Amino acid sequence: METQTEHFECAIIGGGLAGLCLAIQLADNGISTAVFEKGKYPFHKVCGEYISMESWPFLESLGLPLADLALPKIHHLGISSDRGFILNHHLGMGGFGISRYSLDHYLFEIASRKGVRVVQECRVTDVQGNTNEGFRIRTSSGLFASKVVCGSYGKYTPQFIHLPETNAPGADNQNYIGVKYHIKTDFPSNRIELHNFSDGYCGISAVDRDWHCLCYLTTARNLTENGKDVKQMEEAVLFQNPFLKHYFTQSEFVHAQPLVISNVQFNKKQTESEGIFLLGDAAGSITPLCGNGMSMGMRASRLLAAQLLLLFQRKQTYRQALENYHREWNAAFGTRIKAGYHLQKLFGKSRTTDIALRLLDKTPWLTSKLVALTHGEVF
Repeated sequence: METQTEHFECAIIGGGLAGLCLAIQLADNGISTAVFEKGKYPFHKVCGEYISMESWPFLESLGLPLADLALPKIHHLGISSDRGFILNHHLGMGGFGISRYSLDHYLFEIASRKGVRVVQECRVTDVQGNTNEGFRIRTSSGLFASKVVCGSYGKYTPQFIHLPETNAPGADNQNYIGVKYHIKTDFPSNRIELHNFSDGYCGISAVDRDWHCLCYLTTARNLTENGKDVKQMEEAVLFQNPFLKHYFTQSEFVHAQPLVISNVQFNKKQTESEGIFLLGDAAGSITPLCGNGMSMGMRASRLLAAQLLLLFQRKQTYRQALENYHREWNAAFGTRIKAGYHLQKLFGKSRTTDIALRLLDKTPWLTSKLVALTHGEVF
């Protein structure tokens, strides 16, 4: 029996933050759009859940009533070394906290209301075609066709996406793991802290539901050297930082087991693959110290949406859309990414981190400059 193929103007592989934001913008402009998501909403993701205020107006423009959600506003920063020193600083622009469980689900509901075809529990297995004739997308839910395909699939590149092996100059090629808990603890809702330990750092900040996000990044080597046991690694490595030992031992954990992701690398990849537009972590997993990876993903969706609308309106060619998006992506994020790579080298090392924090504590103007590099302009 012949399988019927559904046709769309734009197909988005991955229904995370960047993918859903892009879909909503396209739907607002009358573009028929499908999103393929391997999970089922709502679900948790390993992700620090602090979002810069630069993104607040953008999210509201999509239809998310942030002002009605009573979210924690965050204006104070603390960064500690494992030797017990903590730098305190005021965040200029600041941010707000919301769990990915809530945020992605809100955006999914908005996208669905606006006519986006969101196909859940669906894996894309192959994409064939070209920019002239369009693309055919093979999925676990059937066949689809689309004029444009966008990849917003996250940190792990599917087999049908072909990227060069080489990384950006200065990128860190080491494998990392990310671990996230939600906890209930005595911690100010207007504050975010970053606590360093050997080969890693852990953030804590308030989100919705009176929860706090406790999320850390460390090398795969740290886990291997502790028998691949997360709890053992935490006690042996993270607890060397007295602040982390306090939060881990004096907090109520919402779920007994953490979310864990592995084989994470931080490097810029590229903004297209054989005519497929890439955004979010698909275009490059951004080191946390670049700041506000979620805001960067949302901003990328806005840049791409503008180029796609010109393409659909026949005001530019497909090749021009690819080139213009690439140029604007680099202009928006190039400096931010380079700053993150350099900042990364200062943290996760006991003596270096401690010296750096004590220096920054005596030069608040320099701290303000570094913080500003991790926050973009309001959009």
